Amino acid sequence: MKVLIAGGAGYVGSTVASACLDSGMTPVILDNHVRGRREFTEGRTLYEGDIADGTLIDRIFSEHPDIFAVVHCAALIVVPESVADPIGYYEANVSKSLAFVSHLHRNGCDRLIFSSSGSIYQAEDGSPVNEDSPLAPQSPYARTKAVCEEMFADIAVAGPRVLSLRYFNPVGADPKLRTGLQLKRPSHALGVLIQAHQEGRPFPITGTNYPTRDGTGIRDYVHVWDLAAAHIAAVERFDSILTTSQRSIAINLGTGSGTTVRELCAAFNAVVSTPVATIDADPRPGDVAGGYTKSDRAAELLGWVPKLSLEDGIRSALDWMRVRDELLKN
Repeated sequence: MKVLIAGGAGYVGSTVASACLDSGMTPVILDNHVRGRREFTEGRTLYEGDIADGTLIDRIFSEHPDIFAVVHCAALIVVPESVADPIGYYEANVSKSLAFVSHLHRNGCDRLIFSSSGSIYQAEDGSPVNEDSPLAPQSPYARTKAVCEEMFADIAVAGPRVLSLRYFNPVGADPKLRTGLQLKRPSHALGVLIQAHQEGRPFPITGTNYPTRDGTGIRDYVHVWDLAAAHIAAVERFDSILTTSQRSIAINLGTGSGTTVRELCAAFNAVVSTPVATIDADPRPGDVAGGYTKSDRAAELLGWVPKLSLEDGIRSALDWMRVRDELLKN
Protein backbone atom coordinates (compact mmCIF):
# COMPACT_ATOMS: atom_id res chain seq x y z
CA MET A 1 0.00 0.00 0.00
CA LYS A 2 1.36 3.43 -0.97
CA VAL A 3 0.75 6.62 0.99
CA LEU A 4 1.63 10.07 -0.34
CA ILE A 5 2.96 12.24 2.50
CA ALA A 6 3.02 15.96 1.76
CA GLY A 7 5.55 17.53 4.08
CA GLY A 8 7.14 14.13 4.54
CA ALA A 9 10.58 15.63 5.21
CA GLY A 10 9.35 17.50 8.28
CA TYR A 11 9.23 16.46 11.93
CA VAL A 12 5.83 14.76 12.01
CA GLY A 13 5.69 13.85 8.32
CA SER A 14 9.03 12.05 8.35
CA THR A 15 8.04 10.16 11.50
CA VAL A 16 4.80 9.08 9.82
CA ALA A 17 6.88 7.92 6.86
CA SER A 18 9.05 5.82 9.19
CA ALA A 19 5.93 4.30 10.76
CA CYS A 20 4.62 3.49 7.28
CA LEU A 21 7.82 1.63 6.44
CA ASP A 22 7.72 -0.29 9.72
CA SER A 23 4.10 -1.31 9.09
CA GLY A 24 4.69 -2.50 5.52
CA MET A 25 3.36 0.60 3.74
CA THR A 26 5.37 2.48 1.12
CA PRO A 27 5.65 6.24 1.72
CA VAL A 28 5.92 8.56 -1.26
CA ILE A 29 7.33 11.89 -0.06
CA LEU A 30 6.45 15.33 -1.42
CA ASP A 31 8.33 18.23 0.17
CA ASN A 32 9.63 21.61 -0.95
CA HIS A 33 12.33 21.60 1.77
CA VAL A 34 11.42 25.05 3.03
CA ARG A 35 11.47 23.48 6.51
CA GLY A 36 11.84 19.77 5.80
CA ARG A 37 15.22 18.05 5.73
CA ARG A 38 16.62 16.07 2.82
CA GLU A 39 18.40 13.84 5.32
CA PHE A 40 14.98 12.62 6.49
CA THR A 41 14.15 11.31 3.01
CA GLU A 42 17.27 9.28 2.28
CA GLY A 43 16.33 5.89 0.87
CA ARG A 44 12.71 6.97 0.40
CA THR A 45 10.84 7.93 -2.76
CA LEU A 46 11.04 11.72 -2.88
CA TYR A 47 9.47 14.35 -5.10
CA GLU A 48 10.93 17.76 -4.39
CA GLY A 49 8.41 20.50 -5.03
CA ASP A 50 5.35 22.37 -3.90
CA ILE A 51 1.90 21.04 -3.06
CA ALA A 52 0.40 23.75 -5.29
CA ASP A 53 2.30 22.50 -8.35
CA GLY A 54 -0.40 20.74 -10.34
CA THR A 55 1.98 19.38 -12.95
CA LEU A 56 4.07 17.73 -10.24
CA ILE A 57 1.01 16.25 -8.51
CA ASP A 58 -0.17 14.85 -11.86
CA ARG A 59 3.26 13.29 -12.38
CA ILE A 60 3.25 11.69 -8.92
CA PHE A 61 -0.12 10.04 -9.52
CA SER A 62 0.88 9.02 -13.03
CA GLU A 63 3.99 7.29 -11.70
CA HIS A 64 2.21 5.93 -8.60
CA PRO A 65 -1.40 5.24 -9.62
CA ASP A 66 -1.72 2.86 -6.67
CA ILE A 67 -1.48 5.61 -4.02
CA PHE A 68 -4.16 4.65 -1.51
CA ALA A 69 -4.31 7.78 0.66
CA VAL A 70 -2.68 11.17 1.16
CA VAL A 71 -1.36 12.55 4.45
CA HIS A 72 -1.15 16.36 4.33
CA CYS A 73 1.52 17.58 6.80
CA ALA A 74 2.83 20.42 4.64
CA ALA A 75 2.47 23.69 6.56
CA LEU A 76 4.30 26.49 8.30
CA ILE A 77 3.80 26.10 12.05
CA VAL A 78 5.71 28.76 14.03
CA VAL A 79 3.22 30.91 15.96
CA PRO A 80 5.32 34.11 16.41
CA GLU A 81 6.34 33.91 12.75
CA SER A 82 2.67 33.69 11.75
CA VAL A 83 1.97 36.90 13.69
CA ALA A 84 4.81 38.66 11.88
CA ASP A 85 3.89 37.26 8.45
CA PRO A 86 0.17 36.40 8.35
CA ILE A 87 0.00 36.82 4.56
CA GLY A 88 2.77 34.28 4.08
CA TYR A 89 1.04 31.86 6.44
CA TYR A 90 -2.34 32.13 4.76
CA GLU A 91 -0.71 31.66 1.37
CA ALA A 92 1.36 28.63 2.42
CA ASN A 93 -1.22 26.94 4.63
CA VAL A 94 -4.56 27.87 3.08
CA SER A 95 -4.11 28.93 -0.54
CA LYS A 96 -1.70 26.14 -1.35
CA SER A 97 -3.86 23.59 0.48
CA LEU A 98 -6.80 24.61 -1.68
CA ALA A 99 -4.72 24.14 -4.81
CA PHE A 100 -3.43 20.81 -3.46
CA VAL A 101 -6.87 19.33 -2.80
CA SER A 102 -7.97 20.46 -6.25
CA HIS A 103 -5.05 18.57 -7.81
CA LEU A 104 -5.82 15.51 -5.67
CA HIS A 105 -9.46 15.56 -6.74
CA ARG A 106 -8.49 15.79 -10.40
CA ASN A 107 -6.32 12.70 -9.97
CA GLY A 108 -9.10 10.67 -8.39
CA CYS A 109 -7.80 10.80 -4.81
CA ASP A 110 -10.65 10.21 -2.35
CA ARG A 111 -8.76 9.81 0.95
CA LEU A 112 -7.10 12.80 2.63
CA ILE A 113 -5.72 12.81 6.17
CA PHE A 114 -5.10 16.39 7.27
CA SER A 115 -2.64 17.45 9.97
CA SER A 116 -4.62 19.88 12.07
CA SER A 117 -3.95 21.26 15.54
CA GLY A 118 -5.34 21.35 19.05
CA SER A 119 -4.47 25.06 19.06
CA ILE A 120 -7.76 25.80 17.30
CA TYR A 121 -9.71 25.22 20.55
CA GLN A 122 -10.81 27.81 23.07
CA ALA A 123 -8.44 26.39 25.70
CA GLU A 124 -7.85 29.26 28.08
CA ASP A 125 -8.72 27.85 31.49
CA GLY A 126 -6.80 24.58 31.68
CA SER A 127 -9.85 22.40 31.16
CA PRO A 128 -10.16 19.36 28.86
CA VAL A 129 -11.68 19.66 25.39
CA ASN A 130 -13.24 17.24 22.94
CA GLU A 131 -14.03 17.52 19.24
CA ASP A 132 -17.28 19.39 19.97
CA SER A 133 -15.69 22.03 22.21
CA PRO A 134 -15.77 25.69 21.11
CA LEU A 135 -13.09 26.80 18.68
CA ALA A 136 -11.19 30.05 19.21
CA PRO A 137 -7.77 29.95 17.49
CA GLN A 138 -5.49 32.60 18.97
CA SER A 139 -2.88 33.07 16.23
CA PRO A 140 -2.76 33.34 12.44
CA TYR A 141 -1.14 29.89 12.39
CA ALA A 142 -3.98 28.33 14.37
CA ARG A 143 -6.58 30.15 12.28
CA THR A 144 -5.08 28.73 9.08
CA LYS A 145 -5.68 25.25 10.48
CA ALA A 146 -9.28 26.06 11.40
CA VAL A 147 -9.91 27.62 7.98
CA CYS A 148 -8.46 24.57 6.23
CA GLU A 149 -10.66 22.22 8.26
CA GLU A 150 -13.79 24.15 7.27
CA MET A 151 -12.65 24.36 3.67
CA PHE A 152 -11.92 20.64 3.47
CA ALA A 153 -15.26 19.79 5.09
CA ASP A 154 -17.05 21.81 2.39
CA ILE A 155 -14.98 20.20 -0.36
CA ALA A 156 -15.55 16.69 1.03
CA VAL A 157 -19.22 16.91 0.04
CA ALA A 158 -18.21 16.67 -3.62
CA GLY A 159 -14.48 15.91 -3.42
CA PRO A 160 -12.01 13.86 -1.38
CA ARG A 161 -13.19 12.58 1.99
CA VAL A 162 -11.18 14.23 4.78
CA LEU A 163 -10.08 12.98 8.18
CA SER A 164 -8.62 15.87 10.23
CA LEU A 165 -6.27 14.81 13.01
CA ARG A 166 -5.97 17.52 15.63
CA TYR A 167 -2.52 17.12 17.22
CA PHE A 168 -1.85 18.46 20.64
CA ASN A 169 1.82 18.91 21.71
CA PRO A 170 4.18 16.46 19.97
CA VAL A 171 7.39 15.58 21.81
CA GLY A 172 10.16 13.07 21.35
CA ALA A 173 11.59 11.41 18.27
CA ASP A 174 11.41 8.25 16.21
CA PRO A 175 12.60 5.52 18.64
CA LYS A 176 15.13 4.38 16.02
CA LEU A 177 16.39 7.99 15.77
CA ARG A 178 15.89 8.12 12.02
CA THR A 179 14.23 11.52 12.39
CA GLY A 180 13.41 14.14 15.02
CA LEU A 181 13.01 17.87 15.43
CA GLN A 182 14.87 19.71 12.70
CA LEU A 183 15.64 22.76 14.83
CA LYS A 184 18.85 22.89 16.80
CA ARG A 185 17.22 25.10 19.41
CA PRO A 186 13.48 24.32 19.49
CA SER A 187 11.34 27.00 21.13
CA HIS A 188 8.68 24.82 22.80
CA ALA A 189 8.81 24.16 26.55
CA LEU A 190 10.69 20.85 26.39
CA GLY A 191 13.18 22.31 23.91
CA VAL A 192 13.89 25.28 26.17
CA LEU A 193 14.16 22.92 29.14
CA ILE A 194 16.75 20.83 27.29
CA GLN A 195 18.71 23.99 26.44
CA ALA A 196 18.65 25.09 30.08
CA HIS A 197 19.96 21.65 31.09
CA GLN A 198 22.72 21.75 28.48
CA GLU A 199 23.79 25.26 29.50
CA GLY A 200 23.49 24.74 33.24
CA ARG A 201 21.04 27.58 33.83
CA PRO A 202 17.61 27.76 35.47
CA PHE A 203 14.46 27.17 33.43
CA PRO A 204 11.97 30.08 33.60
CA ILE A 205 8.40 29.06 34.38
CA THR A 206 6.46 31.80 32.62
CA GLY A 207 3.19 32.32 34.45
CA THR A 208 2.33 30.91 37.89
CA ASN A 209 -1.19 32.21 38.51
CA TYR A 210 -3.24 30.29 35.96
CA PRO A 211 -6.41 28.42 37.04
CA THR A 212 -4.62 25.04 37.06
CA ARG A 213 -3.75 22.67 39.90
CA ASP A 214 -0.37 24.32 40.53
CA GLY A 215 -0.85 27.70 38.86
CA THR A 216 1.33 26.98 35.83
CA GLY A 217 0.22 26.46 32.23
CA ILE A 218 -1.03 23.04 31.17
CA ARG A 219 -0.48 21.19 27.90
CA ASP A 220 -1.09 17.72 26.47
CA TYR A 221 2.29 16.24 25.49
CA VAL A 222 1.93 13.29 23.13
CA HIS A 223 4.86 11.26 21.84
CA VAL A 224 5.42 11.82 18.12
CA TRP A 225 5.72 8.05 17.60
CA ASP A 226 2.24 7.62 19.06
CA LEU A 227 1.04 10.32 16.63
CA ALA A 228 2.60 8.36 13.79
CA ALA A 229 0.79 5.21 14.94
CA ALA A 230 -2.49 7.14 14.82
CA HIS A 231 -1.82 7.98 11.17
CA ILE A 232 -1.27 4.33 10.34
CA ALA A 233 -4.58 3.49 12.01
CA ALA A 234 -6.25 6.36 10.11
CA VAL A 235 -5.05 4.95 6.78
CA GLU A 236 -6.09 1.41 7.66
CA ARG A 237 -9.52 2.38 9.00
CA PHE A 238 -10.26 5.28 6.65
CA ASP A 239 -13.02 3.57 4.68
CA SER A 240 -14.77 2.31 7.79
CA ILE A 241 -14.74 5.76 9.39
CA LEU A 242 -15.71 7.85 6.37
CA THR A 243 -18.44 6.68 4.01
CA THR A 244 -20.63 8.23 1.33
CA SER A 245 -22.83 9.76 4.03
CA GLN A 246 -20.07 10.75 6.53
CA ARG A 247 -17.39 12.37 4.40
CA SER A 248 -15.41 14.43 6.91
CA ILE A 249 -14.61 14.19 10.60
CA ALA A 250 -12.08 15.53 13.13
CA ILE A 251 -10.29 13.43 15.73
CA ASN A 252 -8.20 14.74 18.64
CA LEU A 253 -4.82 13.13 19.26
CA GLY A 254 -3.48 13.57 22.77
CA THR A 255 -2.82 11.64 25.95
CA GLY A 256 -6.15 12.49 27.56
CA SER A 257 -4.42 14.06 30.55
CA GLY A 258 -2.72 17.39 30.95
CA THR A 259 0.78 18.15 32.23
CA THR A 260 1.55 21.44 33.93
CA VAL A 261 4.86 23.21 33.44
CA ARG A 262 5.95 22.29 36.96
CA GLU A 263 5.02 18.66 36.27
CA LEU A 264 6.99 18.76 33.01
CA CYS A 265 10.03 19.99 34.92
CA ALA A 266 9.61 17.25 37.53
CA ALA A 267 9.34 14.59 34.82
CA PHE A 268 12.45 15.98 33.12
CA ASN A 269 14.44 15.97 36.37
CA ALA A 270 13.37 12.37 36.99
CA VAL A 271 15.02 11.40 33.69
CA VAL A 272 18.28 13.38 33.76
CA SER A 273 21.15 12.86 36.18
CA THR A 274 21.63 16.57 36.91
CA PRO A 275 18.35 18.31 37.79
CA VAL A 276 17.44 21.65 36.27
CA ALA A 277 16.57 24.47 38.65
CA THR A 278 13.50 26.58 37.91
CA ILE A 279 12.64 30.23 38.45
CA ASP A 280 9.20 31.79 38.37
CA ALA A 281 8.67 34.46 35.73
CA ASP A 282 5.88 36.64 34.36
CA PRO A 283 3.67 35.17 31.63
CA ARG A 284 4.60 35.98 28.06
CA PRO A 285 2.27 38.16 25.99
CA GLY A 286 -0.52 36.04 24.51
CA ASP A 287 0.05 33.05 26.78
CA VAL A 288 -3.03 31.26 28.13
CA ALA A 289 -3.51 28.53 30.71
CA GLY A 290 -3.92 25.97 27.92
CA GLY A 291 -5.77 22.69 28.06
CA TYR A 292 -5.73 19.05 27.11
CA THR A 293 -7.90 16.68 25.14
CA LYS A 294 -10.24 13.85 25.80
CA SER A 295 -9.29 11.09 23.35
CA ASP A 296 -12.48 9.01 23.39
CA ARG A 297 -13.13 9.46 19.67
CA ALA A 298 -9.60 8.35 18.75
CA ALA A 299 -10.04 5.21 20.84
CA GLU A 300 -13.44 4.47 19.35
CA LEU A 301 -12.76 5.18 15.68
CA LEU A 302 -9.04 4.52 15.33
CA GLY A 303 -8.60 1.95 18.07
CA TRP A 304 -5.79 4.24 19.18
CA VAL A 305 -4.52 5.02 22.64
CA PRO A 306 -1.07 6.46 23.32
CA LYS A 307 1.41 3.87 24.57
CA LEU A 308 4.44 6.01 25.35
CA SER A 309 4.80 8.17 28.45
CA LEU A 310 5.96 11.74 28.86
CA GLU A 311 9.20 10.37 30.29
CA ASP A 312 9.62 8.27 27.13
CA GLY A 313 9.20 11.43 25.07
CA ILE A 314 11.77 13.30 27.16
CA ARG A 315 14.29 10.45 26.87
CA SER A 316 13.91 10.17 23.10
CA ALA A 317 14.14 13.95 22.71
CA LEU A 318 17.41 13.92 24.67
CA ASP A 319 18.67 10.95 22.64
CA TRP A 320 17.83 12.79 19.41
CA MET A 321 19.60 15.99 20.49
CA ARG A 322 22.75 13.93 21.11
CA VAL A 323 22.84 12.60 17.53
CA ARG A 324 21.13 15.45 15.68
CA ASP A 325 24.30 17.29 14.64
CA GLU A 326 25.84 14.08 13.30
CA LEU A 327 22.77 13.32 11.15
CA LEU A 328 21.95 16.82 9.95
CA LYS A 329 24.32 19.05 8.06
CA ASN A 330 23.44 22.24 9.95
